[in-house]
Formats: sequence, C-alpha cells, structure tokens
Amino acid sequence: MKKIKWMFGMLLLTVVLGLAACSSSEDDAESSNGESGDISSDPSNINIAIEQDFISLDPHDVGDTVSIFGTRSMYEGLLGFDENMELEPVLAEDYQVNDESSEFTFQLREDVTFHDGEPFNAEAVKANFDRIMNEDLRAANNVRYVENVEVLGEYEIQFTLSEPYSPMLNKFAMILMASPKAFQDDPDNFPMNPVGTGAFQFEEWNQGSSMVVSKYEDYWGETDSNVEQVTFQPVPENGSRVAMLQTGEADFIYPVPHNNVEELKNNSDLVIEETPSTIARYVSINTQKEPFNDPQVREAMNLAVDQEAFLAVVKDGYGEPLSSTMSSQTQFYQEQELFETDIEKAKDLLADAGYPDGFSAEIWGNTASETSTGMQFVQQQLEQVGIDLEIRSMEEATLSDAIYTPETAEDTDLQMWYVSWSPSSGDADGATRSLFHNEFFPPNGANTAYYDNQQVSEWIDEAVQESDLDAQADIYADIQETIYSEVPWIYLGTDTILSGHTSSLEGVYVLPDGSVSIRNANVN
Repeated sequence: MKKIKWMFGMLLLTVVLGLAACSSSEDDAESSNGESGDISSDPSNINIAIEQDFISLDPHDVGDTVSIFGTRSMYEGLLGFDENMELEPVLAEDYQVNDESSEFTFQLREDVTFHDGEPFNAEAVKANFDRIMNEDLRAANNVRYVENVEVLGEYEIQFTLSEPYSPMLNKFAMILMASPKAFQDDPDNFPMNPVGTGAFQFEEWNQGSSMVVSKYEDYWGETDSNVEQVTFQPVPENGSRVAMLQTGEADFIYPVPHNNVEELKNNSDLVIEETPSTIARYVSINTQKEPFNDPQVREAMNLAVDQEAFLAVVKDGYGEPLSSTMSSQTQFYQEQELFETDIEKAKDLLADAGYPDGFSAEIWGNTASETSTGMQFVQQQLEQVGIDLEIRSMEEATLSDAIYTPETAEDTDLQMWYVSWSPSSGDADGATRSLFHNEFFPPNGANTAYYDNQQVSEWIDEAVQESDLDAQADIYADIQETIYSEVPWIYLGTDTILSGHTSSLEGVYVLPDGSVSIRNANVN
C-alpha cells in the first residue's frame, strides 16, 4: 500500500470557489417580507445573511450549495477541505489507499461524540454508508463504486470499490457523518433535526426565516471560535442584505451585490473579500426538446449572447468569460475558443434550422435579485435574433421540485434554466459527470440539458479509472472540447466570490465551492 499525503487532493490551481454546487442563487438581506428575524445584540452571537434558504438539512440528501454549507456547519466527514479546497483529516486521523485506488482504509479519532452523546466509531461510519447505499439519497452518487464496507476494529474501517476510482478521496470529504440513533429512531423528522459531530450543533430551523446553531461544548477538536451562536438568515433581496451589514444587523453577508462593492469598501468598519471561483454560470438548454434538439439553434443562441456584456451588466465586471464547461480554476480545465457575438450569423443559423422568424421559449430561475437580472439580460440578448423568451421565477424549493421530479426528458416542462454549478467535491469528475453523463438525467443527476453523447459518457467513466495525471488531463481535454462545441448550454461566465463582514469578525469565510465556513468564527 502507498501512504497518501494530506495535500493530495484536487490539483486545483489558484483555488477559491464560489456559489453554486449544483444550483444558482445570489442576493438579499432581510427576508423579503421585511421581517429581519430575532437577532441578538450579544457579541458572542453572530448573524449571517445569505441569498437563499436551505432546502434540506439531511447531510446525505442535499444537492444545492446553500444546503451543503448548512449541513457542513453541524456535520463533519472522515476527510474535509481547508479554505483552499485541499484535503485535510477530520474524523479520520490517518488512511491508506492501495495502488489501484480501489481499497481505502481509515483510522478514526477515538475522542469524538455526536451532539446527542452517542459515540462516533467504525460502526457509526458503517451505518451512515449503509443508509446512503440502501436508500434513494443524493449522496449515493458519491459512493456509487463502493462495493463493501468492513469494520476492522472499533476505530478502523475499510472500503472496497467495485473498480478503481481516482476521485474517491474527494468524495469521502463530501460524505458527512450523522448520529445513527438520530436517523434510525426518527427517520421522517431527521432532515429537520440534524445531529452531527461539528463544532456547532443544531438549535432550530424556521424555514424561510432563520436557522440557528450553537457552540457544541464537548467538541473533540480545537477551534479559534469565541462565538456561542450563529443565525443564518435567507435574504434574497440585494439591498436588504447590504443594509443589514451597514447597520450591524448582519455580521457577514454572502453574496455581496457587485454594484455595492465600492460603496462598502469605503466603510472602514467593513471588509469585502474577493476570490476567484470554480463556479460556472450558464443557461442549461434541454437538448431533447424542439427546437433545442438542433445544434444550429443552440449555437445561434450562444452567438447572440455576449459574455463580456453579461459580465459588465450582470456581474459589474467581476468574473471571467466561461471558456469551457468548467471554470479556469478547476482541475484539468482546458480553454476553448469563445463564441464571438455575431447576430447576423445567429439569424442565418436559425433560418437554416427552420426558424427564420425565431421562436418563443421559457427560461426558469430562482427568485434571487441577480438571477432576475441575469435572465432579463439573456432575454434581451436573444430578442435580437427573434427569440421571444418568457421569464419564470420560482422559489428555490419549488424550482428544484419542478426540475428533479419528472422521470424523463419527455415528462419535463423544462426548456432553459439560468443556473450555476461548482464541484463541491473539488475534482474534475465533480465538474463533469453529473452535468453531462447520460446516466445522470434528472432525477438521477444534474444533466438538465439532457445531453446525450455516448462517447463523452465513456470518457467520463474512463477518466476516473486512470491513475496517470497526464492521461487524465488528455481525457478531460477531449471531454471539454466535445461538449463545448455541441453547446448544451448558453455559456455566460465564471464568478468572483464576493462576501462582506464587519471588521470585528474573523474566521468566517467562503470556500472556493461557495460554502460558508463558520468553524473558527471569532469576534474581536
């Protein structure tokens, strides 16, 4: 066996991701009805205003970025990510991987208890994996190659895969450990009553208003935090979030609206953080519905939408054009030639496809302020070539149900979706498989373009079985070149993460995948 160093991980270049692990979002402060929630003036209690509410707090059944960082505030995995998205030990003290990357053995910490007092050990880990593998949960995608889980001792456990899978360590970092007693004794209510091992424990969740966590006094690890309580508030409206930060009602807001950055930077009591990200922002096009099943139509749409104008109008200049199927900060990124705006060529392509006068279509998105602005921008751009786009905004949970409930491409009403994606597992497979593999159409995954290229699917499978990094890079280059040219998306841009906090708050930050970390929250 070879010993893997802790710094093994994702070959992320500069790293520092941003929002979107599966879904898009973006702005607000007080709740949209004007209610700000019950915020304490106690300096040991901090308030974080975020753009969208959590959809679920079941650590094994979340897919959107906001729910992922909500669960991470209370739960931990065997491994985790530091602020640069590099792997680090958490509930495992050490591990070994065989040469084929098909067998993983973990030595566990012996001083850990769940928030309900139950012990953390190898049996608890096995119970978590049994739940994921035997129930219809989103985390099953991360363990799809796990064939056997064997308890070797009270604090040692071994995973055997059905075939080599090089990104598996990153997938282990995505799988969070919950108290078996909590999900076995009351499975129906478990998603609303999280029980993990993290530095903060669950207090209450008032959906649409706030989610509160408090410091776990028996936490196994050392933290720099002097914070006793953290309240997350969904605040979809940009101006409200900014006002909350300016008045001190919020200690941290995410995201910061682009057009407020300079104003906030001029306030010496506030700090604005900027970080490049792996967030790809795009419009997913249902390639199996007319007229989108014609690649000429999809190319025409890309020629009509100006990426630089998108960044200027919607992002106020913060970000980069999306020059591949993934951000330039992502592992194995390969730059592609951008579609240059050409309205006349776009009209010619539509005419060749049988739509000389254009057509009508519908675009879906959530209710965040920036999402609305982004959809209006796309609407105006496509109008230039005769495409009449109707905007349909939905609350995040409603939108998720509408997209992921239909069983087939024929059953869905989805035509276009304004969205973003960031690989929360930190690997190239996470930026590719669920979005483009033909086994991952909804509800099985996030291939909401219903993109179906058998060669690409085979390449995706081949890449994760390849241990040679140069060979992997070549495969992912072929994948990106093929997909980009077949235009299952309208390519828009990659985000620069913008967050803001009071100068007295330290230790709260946004990871490259858009997750907010509170583990070391500290108020001076």
